[in-house]
Amino acid sequence: MARTILFALAALLTTPAVAGEAEQVAHGMIVTTDAGEKVRVLAYADGTFRVTVADELPKGRPTTMVVAEPDGSPVFSRDGETAYLRSGGGLTAVSLDDGRLTVYDRSGKILLDEHAPARRIDPVEIAGQQWFETRVQFNRGTDEGLYGLGQHQNRQMNYNGEDLELAQHNMAITVPYMVSTKGYGILWDNASITRVGDPEPYEKLALDWQAQYYLGDRLVLDRLERTIDYQYLNDQERWPQEAKAAVEAATTGQNTQGNAVETQRVVWTGSFTPREAGTHKFRLYSSSYAKVFAGDDLVLDRWRQNWNPWYHNFELDLAAGQPIELRIEWDPNQGYIALEHADPLPSMDRNSVSFASEAGKAIDYYVVQAPTMDEGIAGYRRLTGKAPMMPRWVYGFWQSRQRYNTQAELLDVMQSYRDQRIPIDNIVQDWFYWPEDSWGCHCFDPKRFPDPTAMVEKIHELDGRVMISVWPKFYPTTANARELRDKGYLYERPLEAEQLDWVGLGYPNTFYDPYSAEAREIYWRQMSETLAPLGFDAWWMDATEPDWHSNLSVEERKYQMTSPATGVPGAAIFNSYPLVHAQGVFEGLRKDQSGKRPFILTRSGFGGVQRTSSALWSGDVAARWDDLRDQISAGLNLSVAGVPNWTHDIGGFSLEDRFSRQDPEHVPEWRELYLRWFQFGAFTPLFRSHGEFPQRETYIVSEGDPAMREGLIYYHRLRYRLMPYIYTVAAGTHFEDGTIMRPLVMDFENDRTVWGVDDQYLFGPSLMAAPVSEFGAREREVYLPAGADWYDALSGRKFAGGQRIVASAARERVPLYVRAGAIVPAGPDVQWTGENPQGPLTLHVFAGSDGSFTLYEDEGTDMGYIDGEHARIPMRWDDETRTLTIGERKGDFPGMEETRAVKIVLHDGSWTGDLFERRSGQEILYSGQTVELAF
Repeated sequence: MARTILFALAALLTTPAVAGEAEQVAHGMIVTTDAGEKVRVLAYADGTFRVTVADELPKGRPTTMVVAEPDGSPVFSRDGETAYLRSGGGLTAVSLDDGRLTVYDRSGKILLDEHAPARRIDPVEIAGQQWFETRVQFNRGTDEGLYGLGQHQNRQMNYNGEDLELAQHNMAITVPYMVSTKGYGILWDNASITRVGDPEPYEKLALDWQAQYYLGDRLVLDRLERTIDYQYLNDQERWPQEAKAAVEAATTGQNTQGNAVETQRVVWTGSFTPREAGTHKFRLYSSSYAKVFAGDDLVLDRWRQNWNPWYHNFELDLAAGQPIELRIEWDPNQGYIALEHADPLPSMDRNSVSFASEAGKAIDYYVVQAPTMDEGIAGYRRLTGKAPMMPRWVYGFWQSRQRYNTQAELLDVMQSYRDQRIPIDNIVQDWFYWPEDSWGCHCFDPKRFPDPTAMVEKIHELDGRVMISVWPKFYPTTANARELRDKGYLYERPLEAEQLDWVGLGYPNTFYDPYSAEAREIYWRQMSETLAPLGFDAWWMDATEPDWHSNLSVEERKYQMTSPATGVPGAAIFNSYPLVHAQGVFEGLRKDQSGKRPFILTRSGFGGVQRTSSALWSGDVAARWDDLRDQISAGLNLSVAGVPNWTHDIGGFSLEDRFSRQDPEHVPEWRELYLRWFQFGAFTPLFRSHGEFPQRETYIVSEGDPAMREGLIYYHRLRYRLMPYIYTVAAGTHFEDGTIMRPLVMDFENDRTVWGVDDQYLFGPSLMAAPVSEFGAREREVYLPAGADWYDALSGRKFAGGQRIVASAARERVPLYVRAGAIVPAGPDVQWTGENPQGPLTLHVFAGSDGSFTLYEDEGTDMGYIDGEHARIPMRWDDETRTLTIGERKGDFPGMEETRAVKIVLHDGSWTGDLFERRSGQEILYSGQTVELAF
């Protein structure tokens, strides 16, 4: 280290200083600092700035996230040692001395203030190529609220003060866009693993851990271990021989002869003496059952399926030099575990805006002017692409299962929903419909699916839709894989590693490389020649991180992901696979099915994925109460990151044995967990039930529990009655760059209490959902944001905002509130979204404030909306005069009804009961002309 410092000092003494320069370029400026570093700032007409920093500015863009070209006409100037670029949306200032960047809004308020000493562009060699580790830091010591960044499942709502690693995983989605309450958004244009908050990776917590390995109650090994580290597949080689036999037999608690075996347990205890006072952050990477104790306090208690471990965060406020006893109890069951730790950051750094990436050619990011968070999301979509309209049917109910094994199973389920008059729109055929040895053939096993064309036709006859699962994964023996391989578009390294998947005895497998346009065209053509002609309505693209092989280390994933087509190392493109893959399928759908709205469901995404008609879902989450709670903030922050359509596996994908065995003592908890998750699902963008056994079909999961069945069907029907409201909000994601699922801070930013609320949210502009995520809870605390009055939708009671209340939460109902001034249009009871879509309307009007709503309608499945084939009906409530005005209808579309019955139900707190079940009100016949009604 001393020699390095001496050489650096010598270089400074012998290298002459370079005077800083600034020059105007098209749409912007380039500043060359005194040290020779270049800072380029380009302007967009909407006030967005692109900032690129490097010794030599690279051409093009680092990723395909952004599709908009700079189009601003900024004013360039220089004043002493500072260069300025002013546009209609704001001002950037760059110091010629050190390149420090400051961004102002149009009023002159500082939005971003760079801490130049933290900037890093350090060369690093990756696969024989030169790349750079990069970092920037802004707004040290800030108290702003920070949101977005994709989907992450550690119950982090406001990221100010938090650490986050942006790395694609089964349950983590990277969208590197953050929106601030301070009035800006920042899109970090880098596809490598990126750390937000602490720029350094957490380290394994090194202590003198006393490790005790048990078989049953028998202690078989007691030794010291420096770290807790069985994190990845290759780490299992370190497992002690004394416990190995138990590991191999412990998955079911029985050996191959069916005889009981001793269960395995590991307990680590260690004394941690912090060197620094403050908040110490920890991450337990684990599967199976794991508990963490700090002293006598239980600070973490989690379970996760063994093939899908992930991180669980916790933190401890500790005093320097004061030891604390840590204890980790783990039931391995052939699982994985590691404990990581980070020391406290200085307070100015702990609360700042920091991005640090592992591999890039430059620092590259965009700053969006965002006076409101809605404008921040709109600015992101102007850069990365608008969200197309989804078909109306995707907002109905979906039934899925892992998996329908035969054609007959799938058809029987759809028929049963129709026979029992339980509303449904979409049924899903999950993976493994192909012959066992033919993954990637895009074909059906004729023994189990004898006539897939007839299967799809029958679903359509039942007024349903069907989605099919298609992976980017191939067995190399299939004709499709051979075609891709002959062109150099298959990843070879997974095959060289002789990795086998979990099907049958295991088969070699790999993924295709979508980073070539030709590869994407081949992939889509293979689908279009086999699956598309069968009439499927939607495409489920699973494992798009990509998921090479369960529990590989991150380093191995990077190595295997190096693009054969382009030669770009996996470390540099780690997060981008789902975007380029989805883009190829989307473009193929638009080309071959030009009159039909595409719909894609993909397990992972990246910035810009919304432009590909893709919805995202939260992966193979566990069926636990903690996981239900974690979904709320995960979905909310993905929405703020600009992706409007999101869903989750209602009930959780994987279940503990106590649930999957249907042990009588645990059935009540499983049913309640599923019911609570279903209630949450009814108020998320896509309403979708999916998971492993027990089966999730409404009429099966509630068998023998009439109250549960009534509760489930209540939300089926309420979702469909609210379809005019839901579909209008969904249309707003395209036309107004809107957001369906809204954290409370988006609408009530001035109420600081809501900044950290992670278990309530707005569903559209008017409804506030408060899911229940605790077993046995029959009430929960709800915060009513200040700035509005609120109606309890289940009781009719009206409350003032700015207070906490205790809400009733019967097992079969979830707390739901409506803000005063809302106009919520509802439709009739129907069995699918295409049944009577322009039937009688009920307008629920909530007095107490002025309000408005503009109903949107169109054909529902075609592309006519792009050409203006849609209609809007404006509505306005004047609270002082108690007058509702239904305005003149604007526009039309094929099949539009000219006249319809409308009922207006006014809610003012005088009526008690379920407000959306209320039927009495004024009735009119609306024919498209302005109507004014007094109450």
